[in-house]
Amino acid sequence: MNLPLIYEQDFNTRDYTTLPFAKAEYTDCTFANCNFESTDLSNVIFLECYFIGCNFSNANVMHTTFNAAQFKDCKILGVLFQNCNTFLLSFNFTNCTLNLSSFYQLKINHTKFNSCIMHQVDFTECKAKQVVFNNCDLKQSIFESTNLEQADFSTAYNFTLNPAANQVKQATFSKENLSGLLYSYNIKIKG
Repeated sequence: MNLPLIYEQDFNTRDYTTLPFAKAEYTDCTFANCNFESTDLSNVIFLECYFIGCNFSNANVMHTTFNAAQFKDCKILGVLFQNCNTFLLSFNFTNCTLNLSSFYQLKINHTKFNSCIMHQVDFTECKAKQVVFNNCDLKQSIFESTNLEQADFSTAYNFTLNPAANQVKQATFSKENLSGLLYSYNIKIKG
């Protein structure tokens, strides 16, 4: 499919729940305060795009390409990232809410999550080597058969992670959040 190319454009306060969203290849574009809630973004290409203050809740990202995408202050509820185009998939998230989203079986090595709320996010069978969870709330997020080698959990909190069910070689934790590693063993920790 040959998509039209949209290059270096800014899109501000657009509500794509009422306006049609053009299927295109967006390169080096900025989307600020746009509403993509439940919008069909399937087969769209985003290369080096910035999303600031946008709402992506329940957006359809089937075969969507995100390459070097940056999300800041975004609401991203229930997005099934495992449906994205996996070729050159890369993104980072800062101060975003990603509750109920899923990265099931994705390769997201080197992704940075900074100050994100990530309740009930699914990382099952995900390849997440060297992922950084900086100051992230991972309450009830699912880590099962996840490769977290060299991942940084040192400032993450509210997570539960069974080291026997995941690969955590050389991952970083702080002594304050070790209880998240021991929860599955039903061990009591006294402070």
